[in-house]
Amino acid sequence: MKLRLIWQMMVALLNAVPAMAGDSKIRVLIITGGHGFEKEAFFDVFKSNPQIAFTNAAQGKASADAYEREDLLSYDVVVLYDMPKNITDPQKAKFVSLFDRGIGLVVLHHALVSYQHWPEYERIIGGRYPEEDGKSGVVTKEVGYQHGVDVPVVIVAKDHPITAGISDFTIRDEIYWGFRVRPDVTPLITTTHPKSGKPLGWTRDERKSRIVYLQLGHGPEAFANPNYRRLVARSIDWVARQTAAK
Repeated sequence: MKLRLIWQMMVALLNAVPAMAGDSKIRVLIITGGHGFEKEAFFDVFKSNPQIAFTNAAQGKASADAYEREDLLSYDVVVLYDMPKNITDPQKAKFVSLFDRGIGLVVLHHALVSYQHWPEYERIIGGRYPEEDGKSGVVTKEVGYQHGVDVPVVIVAKDHPITAGISDFTIRDEIYWGFRVRPDVTPLITTTHPKSGKPLGWTRDERKSRIVYLQLGHGPEAFANPNYRRLVARSIDWVARQTAAK
């Protein structure tokens, strides 16, 4: 009788483990700084996501000190919405250590501009918006940006977990042109806008981690777009699943 009771307790405990794991939220570190943004509207994108628990690490343009956090490697996902110019060698090492742990990375909008003098960052995230020293924000025919554009978004990867079931849509947002995209990325979304660079979003793998870049997401109108919110939430979930599998 005692053996049977012990067995039943063991089975109940084992059955409870997946449920407990399923109830836990994805731990997200959102790194901001180096570029102005509408904080309340931006963070509402994440507050409205019941699947995550997030912490904001704000840093300046001068240094990437968010990577000096003692709890850096405790997160499932790091979201970049920052645009710092400089990063020290120790900070680079901490950033790269994310991928040995399988921590997911979601790179948003202007984070494509960060670390102009660190080629490895471009390789890792899959692209670069180039700027010359002392010419930040300069718009030319070759490289530039434009606010307040109605951007037609076309779903490229129709069967990918991030984009599956999402139809083509239009979003009021900022466009970039002249940015570089590496050949080893998998495009998720693009646009038919003639002035915009393409694609608008992609994925790639880095060591044990998954990476997503989304060019969308400049201001409140974009943040409020339900399809933008869906893309961000699914990106976090998809890169976090790689972490959970390790």
